[in-house]
Formats: sequence, structure tokens, C-alpha cells
Amino acid sequence: MVDNSPYFEEEQLDRSYDLRLLQWLYPLTKPYRLLLSCSIVLVIVITVFDLALPYITKIAIDRYIVPKMETTVVSAGTAGDGETRYLKVDMTEDLNGDIVRRYSRLFTYDGSYALIRFDDLSNLDKKDILVLRRGDLAGVTVITLLFLALIGANFVFNFGQVMIMEYTGQMIMHDLRIRLFDHIQGMAVAFFTRNPVGRLVTRVTNDTQNMNELVTSVIAFIFKDVFLLAGITVVLIIINWQLTAITFAILPLVVYAAIHFAVKARDIYRTLRVKIADINTRFSETIGGITVIQLFRQEEENYHRFEELNHEYYQAGMRQIHVYAVFMPIIELLGAAATALVIFYGGGRVLGQTISLGALVAFIAYMRMFFRPLRDIAEKYNITQNALASAERIYQIINNKEREPRAVDEPGLPEKIDDIVMDNVSFSYVTGETVLANVSLHIHQGETVAFVGPTGSGKTTLINLLTRFYEPQSGRILVNGQDIRTVDIAGLRSKIALVTQDPFLFSGTIRDNIVNGSNHISDADLDRIISASNCRSLIDKLPKGVDTELAEGGASVSSGERQLISIARAFARDPDLILLDEATSYIDSETEQKVQAALAKLMSNRTSIIVAHRLSTARTADRIFVLNRHRIIESGTHRELMEQKGFYFRLHQLQQ
Repeated sequence: MVDNSPYFEEEQLDRSYDLRLLQWLYPLTKPYRLLLSCSIVLVIVITVFDLALPYITKIAIDRYIVPKMETTVVSAGTAGDGETRYLKVDMTEDLNGDIVRRYSRLFTYDGSYALIRFDDLSNLDKKDILVLRRGDLAGVTVITLLFLALIGANFVFNFGQVMIMEYTGQMIMHDLRIRLFDHIQGMAVAFFTRNPVGRLVTRVTNDTQNMNELVTSVIAFIFKDVFLLAGITVVLIIINWQLTAITFAILPLVVYAAIHFAVKARDIYRTLRVKIADINTRFSETIGGITVIQLFRQEEENYHRFEELNHEYYQAGMRQIHVYAVFMPIIELLGAAATALVIFYGGGRVLGQTISLGALVAFIAYMRMFFRPLRDIAEKYNITQNALASAERIYQIINNKEREPRAVDEPGLPEKIDDIVMDNVSFSYVTGETVLANVSLHIHQGETVAFVGPTGSGKTTLINLLTRFYEPQSGRILVNGQDIRTVDIAGLRSKIALVTQDPFLFSGTIRDNIVNGSNHISDADLDRIISASNCRSLIDKLPKGVDTELAEGGASVSSGERQLISIARAFARDPDLILLDEATSYIDSETEQKVQAALAKLMSNRTSIIVAHRLSTARTADRIFVLNRHRIIESGTHRELMEQKGFYFRLHQLQQ
């Protein structure tokens, strides 16, 4: 059946599609699960390194940079009362002993150790302080080397992870692009009549690239951000759970902001995908119809239409930027507020000596790290929304079942097409608008028949049904007694050659267009085909002969020359059935003679069907079928139809 639905690409899908999209995307990653697993393992290692760096800073501050203090109770005879913080010096080391003796008035003794108040350290010579703290300096050196080693390892693992993900993403998109191309190539002709080229090109290019961002920028990094958030939360609780509870009070605001802006972002990205497809469609139509636009002086009107589309895309882009520009500063503001709370509350705890300075510094560093993955997740969410908007469009194409017809068992046809029967065939492109109604006919092997009639009577539709570009709504088409809906469509079409009024040539050489993938054609066979199709004069005048490159659509040669090349292409197939759809309507009389001669050779000893507006083309046919008002109203030879003085006779008189 013919699908009469509108352009399905423009449908707006609800969020229930998201789960289906993810289920559809998952199989694409299966061949690369090992690479993805390696990437996730590297992400975990990188996350551990990231978590270790602030903690190493804490150790450096608490153990080495700030003097290691001992808290003791000083007896009544010493300087000071109550609790005092001291630096503990080992007297068994000679260098320490000399310094302690020189400044004996500043030290008190506790067994083999000497204690000096922190406030009194400024009374010592700087060199002596360095000697007393040489162990701390050594520790700082070790911590520095460890810090640099972790940064270096982090760089190496990040490089490996990025390379793996980029390779994986490119391969997944490579497979998706091939799958999408193959799927589109196998769609029924009706699908292409309803979907502009620019829109389909957008799906294969822009939308696929957006999904590449999803794989390379989101999947692994979401794992990293989630692991990082979980790790930071654990470390913060270990450092000080009260401080963690206070600062996490801001998180509900972050979640609310993320949800609020996510809803807006998805709708905007959907609009962007539709608008860029419309822009590509307009541009494609402009290039294809540039001669008509220039001839009718429609440049300004066409410019304004494109300008309007472009402005709509610009407005959608600005809405996206607005959402992003508001959301990111809000996250930054909340992060700054959390840091301010840490400084206020944590600073008081340091002064109250309930947490160390290193712990506070590390806590602030972790808090800044905590909001970094939140910002990353927000950014990745934007990318995800963009990718899912593209995935929706691709999914609609992949999920579209309007494929070329396939038989259940697909038996092959006999070696040659002997006869063709249409049995009460009815067809309409759009429901309620009949094109053919109860058409019946019988074409014998080797017979040449012609279909004539006014425009819209269904002549070309008969050819579309024979080639199975469309399926009839009722009735049957039999080839050698078999319903063509039950035979292999590739086998059927391999026995048919179609020459249209405006043949399409691919960019490439003339050889490629004639041979068209048939590797069994030798140079000698090709030479005979060129001669039989009257292409010799064309080939001889070209600088590279049959290897001359043609422009897209064969624009570098005339319409008559394109017609001759298409006839040569038909010769190369060695078909049983020749279909000619107004094959000489666009060419001059001189070229028409060459084309007619080539067609005569092509149709010799083959079953041929001619669709013609000009009755001079049809008069040599063995039988002529006259169509009017969707039915066959007359049939016979040219002489028989003229003698009947019916509809065909009146057409002939009008054309004369």
C-alpha cells in the first residue's frame, strides 16, 4: 500500500521516545564494548588521580608546610599557662642539639626531645629553622615529585582515553552512516516523493555528526563525572561530615536549575534540527532549480525565503545560547556560594582548632572540583539533548517500514520474460485520487506495445508498477504466469531496462555510467555497445573518449547525448523487457533520428513498452493501448485505431 502520511521528519516526539532511542542506540555500541570498557577503566583511573591531588596537598600542608605541632600542658614554672603548641625537635641528632644549645632559653625539654613554641620560631635564624625543618623540606620534595608524577600519569591516561573514545565514536558513526545510507537506498520510491533531498542529506551528515558528539563527549565523561562526584562526596565526608552537610544544602537548588533548563534545552534543540533541515532543503532546491529562478527573476523572492528560514534558525540558536548563558552562571554562582560557606564555617573551625588548615584547603579544592563535574554534566546534557534531537530524526527514518517490496519466498524468474499480464489493476498515489482503474492487458514475448493518452491518464504509472516502484491497490501483474509480488525484485529488475525522457547520469566516467557495475563487460563488448547505441560520434570527439568524466547529472553533455548514453546503459544490461518513457521528447529532430535508430536496435527481438505523447513515436508499435480517465478505452494497431475514428483518431488529428 502507498503511505500517504506527511513529512514524518517534522513530527514532534514526546519524551517517551528517549528510552526507545537509547535501546536503539545500544546495539550500535556492541562491536566496540571492549574499547568502551577500556575507556571506562581509564576513566576510573583518571578519577582516582584527580581525587588524589587535593588530598596530597592536604598531606603536604598538615605534615610538612605548617610545622608539626605538639600540644602539651606547660608546668607553672615555664613561660605561659594552659595549652600551648610546640614544635618537637629530636635531640639525638647532632645538628638539632647544637641549635637547641645556642637558643636554650627558648626551648623546654621533654626527655630526648626539645620543645619550642611556635611563636618563638621567628627568633631563630632562617638557616637554623631550615635545619630544624629539613625533614619537612624532604617531605615537601617527595610530595612535589609525587604530585608531578600523578599529573604526568593523568596526562598519559587522558590521552589514551580520548584516543580510544574518538576512535570508537568514529567507528560507531561510520557504522550508523552506512546503515542509514543502506536503509535510505532501500526505501520505496514513494518515500522519496515525500521527503526532500536536503532533509535526507541532513540526516546522514549533520544529525549523524551530532550523535558522534554523544559517543565521544558524553558516554565516557558521564562515567567520569559520576565517579568523580561519588569520590568527592566520600572524601568530603571523611574530612569533615558536618562541613559537608552544610555545603551540600545548596545541591537542591542545583538540581532544580538543571531540571528547569533541561526541559527548555530539549525543545530548542528539536527546533534547531528541523530548521537546519529546512535550510538544507531550500539550498538544495535553489541549486537544482537555479535556471528557473534566474529565468523568472525570482532571486530576490528566493533570497527572502531563505533569509526567513535562516532567521528562524538564528532565533532558535539564540534561545539555546540564552538558556546556556543563564544556566552556567547560575551553577557558577551556586558553586561560589558553596565555597563561601566553606570558608566561613571552615575558617572558624580552623581557628577553633577542630580541623587543620590542610583539611580546609583540601575541602575547598574538593568543593571546586565538585561543581566542575556538575558544570560538565550540564554541558554534556546540552550535547545529549542535541544528539537525541538528531537521533529522533534518524530513528524515524530507520524505523520507517516503507521499504522496497520483498517477496516472502522470493523465487527466481525463468531465464527470459515471455509474457506480461495485468489483471484488473487499480492504483492511486493518494487515497481517493484514482490513477488506474481495473486495467487489464496481455503483452506477448517480443511484442512492442505503446501506451498513449492525455497527461495524467496513468501511462507512466503502468511502468512504475511493472518495475515495482509502487504496488497496485488491487489486481495482479503477472510475469510468465507469476505474480511479481512473489518473485525476487532484484531478479525481476535485472531483466528490465528503463529509458526515460530525462535520463539521470552519475558523476564519473562515461564507462562507469554505461557499465554501471557490470564487471563482466569486456572492452570489446563495450565497443560493440557504443556502436549499437550510436554513441560512437560522441565518444570520438571527447578528449578521453569513454573515460571522460561527466559532471553531476551529466550536465556537461547535451540532453540528446545523455539519452544515447542511457540507451548504451540499457544495452549493457542485455534486458528482456525494454521500457521507454517519452524517450525522445526532449531532443531535436536530428538527434532523434540517432536515438530512434539506437532504440530500434535495442528493441529488436525484445519485448518493448513505449510511453508516448507524440503519436508518431507509437504508430510503429505492434499494438497501441489508449488510456483516458484511468482506463484503457481502445487498443489495436495504428491503422485499426484510425479506422475506428475514436479517441485515438481525434488525438491524431489534433497533433497533425
